[in-house]
Amino acid sequence: MKQMRTDLARPMYENDAAARERIAWVDYAKGFCIVFVVMMHSTLGVGNAAGGEGWLHYVVAFAQPFRMPDFFLISGLFLAQVIDRDWRTYLDRKVVHFLYFYLLWTAIQFALKAPGLMAANGFSGVAWLYLETFWEPFGTLWFIYLLPVMFVVTKLAHGWRIPVLAIWLAAAALEIAPIHTGWTVVDEFAGRFVYFYSGYIFATRIFDFAARAQAQPETALAGLAVWGLLNGVLVFDGYAQLPFVSLALGLAGGAAVVAVSALLAQIRLCEPLRYCGERSIVIYLAFFMGMAASRTILLKYGWISDIGTISAIVTLSGIFGALLLYWTVRHTPLRFLFERPEPFWIAPKKLKKRAKLQPAH
Repeated sequence: MKQMRTDLARPMYENDAAARERIAWVDYAKGFCIVFVVMMHSTLGVGNAAGGEGWLHYVVAFAQPFRMPDFFLISGLFLAQVIDRDWRTYLDRKVVHFLYFYLLWTAIQFALKAPGLMAANGFSGVAWLYLETFWEPFGTLWFIYLLPVMFVVTKLAHGWRIPVLAIWLAAAALEIAPIHTGWTVVDEFAGRFVYFYSGYIFATRIFDFAARAQAQPETALAGLAVWGLLNGVLVFDGYAQLPFVSLALGLAGGAAVVAVSALLAQIRLCEPLRYCGERSIVIYLAFFMGMAASRTILLKYGWISDIGTISAIVTLSGIFGALLLYWTVRHTPLRFLFERPEPFWIAPKKLKKRAKLQPAH
């Protein structure tokens, strides 16, 4: 692993231009991930409320095999650079950081939904539901609840010198199983850890793969066409969730997103997507507000009848609503919504000019 970490640092920092290019494609990849996540929640929510499906449901179905796998793959990509930090610093950056936002935004989501929950469950029922969020992630926030678990497990395995291959094979076996206990943390960890760990141990190869895609765009596009056809056939013929097939599609889809992102970064196309990637956690935390509001309005007044179009508008509303909130509060006392205040740090941070908080993104 020591050699792998040395190799990882090399392509990123060899020169500033290369570093900017590599970071750009990572932001594009994160942008794809967060857009697909918001799209999924928006589209399925509209479909359930309207009692039907639209054309965007097909896009959501196509992306299902790689939507979250790629998010976890990218989340593990830079772990090799920080895994040898002391435990206090590591826990501050990789556990407390996410725990702060999970607790804060769980409270916000719960408060907004409390009236409806109160009517259905009563005060004692609502109190129990809130207490339950400490071990059963609430709503859409399970991702930032699970990430710290993966960070801790990976550092423990690294410290105990457990063979990398053994861990990867065990993680792959958990995904293939599959495991359905009803506890989100257990089930999602079993299904997703292999992608997170793959991002960690294969980081150098992933960066090299992105560089090759940029150097040989024609070959990359041909490979993407083959992947897209195969992914679509397996999804719409009902084979995508089969054991082994789901793992293969998750890894292949992650590679496809890396290739597309590398190509977009090279030609600097779709910069708004990169911007969304740079603020993916901001969008992840707050998209539910714009999504819920726009869905309610559009379905109530019936201005648009096409479910697919409604879903697309709700998706954009969720993304732009979150960004608008971020732009509004980032220079106000309310910036604690997206930045962790100093009292919630447990380890010293690097000094930055005019920086008193750690950005969520």
